[in-house]
Amino acid sequence: MNEFTDKRVLVVGGAGFVGNNLVKGLLQYAPREIVIIDNLLSSERETVPVSPAITFIEGSITDDGILADLDDDMAYVFHLATFHGNQNSIHDPLADHANNTLTTLKLYERIHAFKNIEKVIYSSAGCTVAKKTHDDAEATREDAAISLYLDSPYQISKVIGEFYSNYYYRRYQLPVVKARFQNVYGPGEILGAGRWRGTAATVWRNVIPTFIYKAIKGRALPVEGSGEATRDFIYVEDIVEGLLLCAMRGFPGEVYNLASGTQTSIRELASSINEIAGNTTPSEWYPGRNWDRSGKRFGSTEKSKKGLGFESKVNLRDGLKRTIDWIRNNLTLVESCIERHRAYIEKKGVANA
Repeated sequence: MNEFTDKRVLVVGGAGFVGNNLVKGLLQYAPREIVIIDNLLSSERETVPVSPAITFIEGSITDDGILADLDDDMAYVFHLATFHGNQNSIHDPLADHANNTLTTLKLYERIHAFKNIEKVIYSSAGCTVAKKTHDDAEATREDAAISLYLDSPYQISKVIGEFYSNYYYRRYQLPVVKARFQNVYGPGEILGAGRWRGTAATVWRNVIPTFIYKAIKGRALPVEGSGEATRDFIYVEDIVEGLLLCAMRGFPGEVYNLASGTQTSIRELASSINEIAGNTTPSEWYPGRNWDRSGKRFGSTEKSKKGLGFESKVNLRDGLKRTIDWIRNNLTLVESCIERHRAYIEKKGVANA
């Protein structure tokens, strides 16, 4: 993977969970410079790797001053900035717009005339196109129909980002490749990272780190509904490899699933995490989320395997073991981030806190 050697790379959202893992992956190929732009809304400055090749800019990519300073010598652009995730977007659609939709539009409007960009990678979300069903799911293909009735502003903004990617590719030949993430997990995802965003999902942002933390602490895992909802969990190292392959081999204008292709129910996930972590406390059951109609989903891997040579390598059990070890070893950092939001949680009486 020498395409990145001695090149300048821009990573928007590079301090986040996926972003900082991507930056670590890029550093292995000796880029001339990695420019990270991140407003630290849902990330921590200390997670950014230390390297003379890294330039860190704290701020939003929507900032006109930051945009004006971008030079036309970036070879690769990875656009990972997002307003994390569905529940926070439902709580504050305007913030979702500012941090999802507007980030994409302003970035593309600034760089569409750049002549030296070899590839732009846009991070999209598999939940935007997954069929809304609680019955048996079929693997979601990249050409699946997109519903006009999505479940959250987050899903809407992610698919609008795909529309803008298509527009700027067709209109200006901006070489955008769209990568649709499934449910990413792994080391480096910090519960409570960043600033308070109004809901418990600021802290309990994804199911795997939430379950792991509670299991480590000997607490009951909060399982919603019947626990039969399924997701496609993919380890963060695999996502990083998929992003790099999108940059190297992806065709501009195309979209690729970065998925494991395997369904896992939330009930099964809770059981596995409790077993690995040695937690004997029974799970607690809560009503299902009334906004979430995609009860069961997973991504097709056919196109990304054929077009990129991408396959996920880390199975869920091994990935869970590695993630549990990482959280145990970084418990002080995780708990300091959780504690930062304690006053808000207690004041609002947030459930599952």
